[in-house]
Amino acid sequence: MKAMILAAGRGERMRPLTDTCPKPLLKVRGRPLIVWHILNLVRAGITEIVINHAHLGHLFEEELGDGSKYGARIVYSPEETALETAGGIANALHLLGDAPFLVLSGDIYCPYFDFAQVTDVLHDRDVLGIPYPADKRDICWLYLTPNPFHNLKGDFALDSLYNVMNVGSPKWNFSNIGVYRPEMFKAITPGERAGLGLLIREYADRGMVGGELYEGPWVNVGTVAQLDELNAPPSAKKAS
Repeated sequence: MKAMILAAGRGERMRPLTDTCPKPLLKVRGRPLIVWHILNLVRAGITEIVINHAHLGHLFEEELGDGSKYGARIVYSPEETALETAGGIANALHLLGDAPFLVLSGDIYCPYFDFAQVTDVLHDRDVLGIPYPADKRDICWLYLTPNPFHNLKGDFALDSLYNVMNVGSPKWNFSNIGVYRPEMFKAITPGERAGLGLLIREYADRGMVGGELYEGPWVNVGTVAQLDELNAPPSAKKAS
């Protein structure tokens, strides 16, 4: 399986840090956020990685190179201006191939997520006979998390058969980690801007999205305060 790390965002809420450093290259515990992902992917046996970039994109290539120092093979999908999430994926389809692939955001911190679990989720869903419309198959598999403070209403519901739904209760937060079939993006013209959320919701309404709940450590690093908290010594965290 190949993986794509989304890294083209501007990171406006993290300014002034992101004026000179792309958000996924900001460090948590001495290591860039995106490097945590790369090392965890390699540990799971996922070594072919695509990274898109726009803002200060040359810094990714200077820092990460071809990935060999991490045991990975990294290729880049540069964007003149950021194409949003689905647009970035569609623009990189020629690098991702015809099999299902993993996509995750470069600015989340989930140091213990086991990426080995993602490699067969769509295949397992196909062959195990889990009930869903017989003329359809899951086009993607999402990992949801308990709702963080910045998304208390959540994004998607999840039923006992692992169907992801737009309606229902409770709703969980989309972790920005998912496995996708390439045909999900083939209606998007390379270079076109398009968001992923709306696309997922369209397929969820058709009963074609599966998923599960991940309850391990996970942070969407969106503010300088969050970054400082992750980097605070344990004693300082206890005191606060």
